Amino acid sequence: MTADTEPAALPEPVARIAAGYAFTGPALELGAVLHDGAAFPAAQVRVPLGVLNRHGLVAGATGTGKTKTLQLIAEQLSAAGVPVFLADIKGDVSGIAAPGAGGEKLTARAAEVGQDWTAAGCPAEFLSLGGQGAGTPVRATVTSFGPLLLAKVLELNETQEASLSLVFSYADRHGLELYDLKDLSAVISFLTSPEGKEELKGIGGLSAATAGVILRSLTVLENQGAAAFFGEPEFDTSDLLRTADDGRGVVSVLELPAVQDRPRLFSTFLMWLLADLYQHLPEVGDLDRPKLVFFFDEAHLLFKGASKAFQEAITQTVRLIRSKGVGIFFVTQTPKDVPADVLAQLGNRVQHALRAYTPDDAKALRATVSTFPRSAYDLAAVLTGLGTGEAVVTVLSEKGAPTPVAATRLRAPRSLMGPLPEGELAAAVAASGLNPKYREAIDRQSAYEKLTAARPEPEPVPAHVPEPEAEPERREKDKDKDKDEDEGMLGSLLNSAALKSFARSAGTQLGREISRSLFGTAKRRR
Repeated sequence: MTADTEPAALPEPVARIAAGYAFTGPALELGAVLHDGAAFPAAQVRVPLGVLNRHGLVAGATGTGKTKTLQLIAEQLSAAGVPVFLADIKGDVSGIAAPGAGGEKLTARAAEVGQDWTAAGCPAEFLSLGGQGAGTPVRATVTSFGPLLLAKVLELNETQEASLSLVFSYADRHGLELYDLKDLSAVISFLTSPEGKEELKGIGGLSAATAGVILRSLTVLENQGAAAFFGEPEFDTSDLLRTADDGRGVVSVLELPAVQDRPRLFSTFLMWLLADLYQHLPEVGDLDRPKLVFFFDEAHLLFKGASKAFQEAITQTVRLIRSKGVGIFFVTQTPKDVPADVLAQLGNRVQHALRAYTPDDAKALRATVSTFPRSAYDLAAVLTGLGTGEAVVTVLSEKGAPTPVAATRLRAPRSLMGPLPEGELAAAVAASGLNPKYREAIDRQSAYEKLTAARPEPEPVPAHVPEPEAEPERREKDKDKDKDEDEGMLGSLLNSAALKSFARSAGTQLGREISRSLFGTAKRRR
C-alpha cells in the first residue's frame, strides 16, 4: 500500500472516541463520529449486542430523527435473530417490512458514514389495540390487566385506586371472572346494592360515592370505544418472542394511530405487555443477545399523572426484567420526561437535537446535559446544533462501563422510511399466522352473566302511589344519613391497616385465589 492509498490519520479526539467503541463481539452499527462538522467513517460508533438488555433512551425534539433511529436499531436486531416490539404512534413505522428506496442523497450519506447500504425489509407482524386498525387485535382481560393499571387508565386518585383493588380482590376470591368492562361494572353495582351489603362487610367497606366515581369513569371509557380493548381472546405476550424461518427476529409493530386521542390508554397497555412478559418469562441472567427488545414510544405519557405505587412498579419492572433477557428503550423528547429512578437504569443513550427557544426549553437542555458522563464536548452547544439524523451517543461497553460521549452522524435504515402501502399492509395482516388466533372476539360466561342470573326480578311498581306529605322530608334525612355512612365508611377504609398494606404492594395476595404481580396483573395458567 502506497502513501497515497493509506487512510488519513484520525484527529486525536476522534481516535480517542473510536477506541472506546472498538468492541470484539457482535455489535449494532449506529454511525460515524462527527467532528468539526465532518463525519469520519473510520471511527464507527457501535453498541454491543450483549448489553441491550441494560435498556436505553432515545430522545430528541420532534423532527430530529428519533423514529429513523428506532428503525435502524430494530432492523439490525432482527438481522441478529432478536425479536423486536415497536409502538407505531404516527403510522410511519410499518415500512420496516419492506426494502427501502435508494437515491442519490441516501448513497451520499452512506458514503459519509462508511455504510455499505443495501435495501432490505424485516419479517414483521402488525398488531392493533382491540382491532382498531389494520393489524391483528390485541386484547387483555380486565382481571389480567389488574387494578393498578386500570386505575391509571381511569385517572383514579389513590383512594379510588385502593377501592378498585378491593373490588378485584373480592372478584378473585368469589370466582367472578372479570373479562371485560361490563363484568367489572356488574361487580361494583352488586357490591353497592342492597343484595351485596353483607358482602361489603367482608372486604372492609366500599364508599358508595367512590363506587359511583369508578362506575362513571368506566362508562366514559366505554363511550370512548375502549370496551373493544378488554376481553378475549387475550393476547399471549410470548407471541412477541418469535423468529422467522430464516432465523431473523420478527418485528412486532403495534399500530396506534386510531387511538392517538387516548394516550393514557395506549401507554398503559404497553406497560401491561411489559408487565406480562416480566411475570411469565424465566430468569436467564445476562445472555450474549437479548430475547426481546421493547421500544416504548411516547414514554412521558406513561409517567404523567402516575401514582407513587404505579411509578414504583415501573421502576421495579425495569430493574428486574433485564435478568429475563428483555431490553427496553424509552423514546421521548427529553430525559427529564423519565423519573430519575428509571433513568438511572438506562445504560444506552441516543440523544438527538434539542431546541432552546423558551426558558423551559433551556431548563430541559441543562437537565439533559447533566445526565451525560463528562466529556470534552460543550454538550449544550452540540445538542442545539445537531442536524436531523445526528445524535450524541454513549452506551455501555462489553465490560459494562460507559463509552466516551460521541457526536454521531447516524446510518440510514435499510427498510422503507415511511408507511407501508395500504394494500401491502392488508395482505401482510391477512397472511399472518396470529390473525386467525385473535381476530374474532369471544364473550364467555363471566361476572356479568353470573350476577345478572342471580339477581331476582324487580317487583312491579304501582303506576300511582300517593306520597305522604312527610315523605320528602324523610327522604332528605335518609340521604343525609347515607352520606354520613358513606363518609364514615370511606374514613374507615382509608385508616384500615390491611388496605394500606394492600395499596403499598399490589402483589400482596390477601387470601385471593388469583395471585398477582407488581402491577396487580393476574398470572395466567399456560
